[in-house]
Amino acid sequence: MKAYTATFEVPTKGKGTYEITDKVGGVLRKSGVQTGVVTVFIQHTSASLIIFENADRSARVDLEAYFERLVPEDSDYFTHTLEGADDSTSHIRMVLTRSSEAVPVAHGEMQLGTWQGIFLFEHRSAAHTRSIVVSVMGV
Repeated sequence: MKAYTATFEVPTKGKGTYEITDKVGGVLRKSGVQTGVVTVFIQHTSASLIIFENADRSARVDLEAYFERLVPEDSDYFTHTLEGADDSTSHIRMVLTRSSEAVPVAHGEMQLGTWQGIFLFEHRSAAHTRSIVVSVMGV
């Protein structure tokens, strides 16, 4: 059994989805694991990870628009706004998605579906640099 962990950073330009599938795949290749699981974790509470449609950008545009309607920043009932109008909303959006994803590995490849990709989902308006931890376990 092997265990391998690596960290990488993703610069964002504000709200939106940023595909990280290739970076996660690079960590998997370096691990040498052929059969096992890769776990991806984001070290932040105002951004999240999702597995989502990666072939048609309009699917992600729809998702981003839906979250704007679901948790609007201009609501007067939020009290956690120390860092701006997107402070509380970014944390709520993260809780509604995920901070980690686990993907099976077979034959040295992530077993994502044909149209699936791994994305960092940035919930803050301003640019940030996000830290991603990838752990691979297997043989």
